[in-house]
Amino acid sequence: MAGMDRETGRLLDGWDHVVQCLMELFTTGFGARAMREWFGTLVPKQLGNNLVPSLVVNIYSAICTAIELWEPRFRVIKITPLQTSAEKVRRGVLGIRIDGEYRPRALEGDLTPEGMRAVHVDWSGGSFSVRRAT
Repeated sequence: MAGMDRETGRLLDGWDHVVQCLMELFTTGFGARAMREWFGTLVPKQLGNNLVPSLVVNIYSAICTAIELWEPRFRVIKITPLQTSAEKVRRGVLGIRIDGEYRPRALEGDLTPEGMRAVHVDWSGGSFSVRRAT
């Protein structure tokens, strides 16, 4: 599956395309798309709330559920918080590493994994970003 990079317009395929699709998924709220009302996640509704432990659990759950429903090319194995500093949490900064299996042919029905991959999800100042983990 190939697509277009949303910032440069260049061809995007493979794992990079999955990372971009995850960003699209996490930043789209339910009902935001006219023809695909049920596409998205509850994560956008959480932005702006106080970053307390129960909210973090809700975000983890929303992310895992959205990936399971809408992105078959990635199967979550583990979610790990990246920041443990109380100061960062007080400032509303949250980082998450999501490890999982990359299944490049899942959209064709082949769920054979091609190895482990990871992404970093960063939440800071009410905005969200997803990038490849190195």
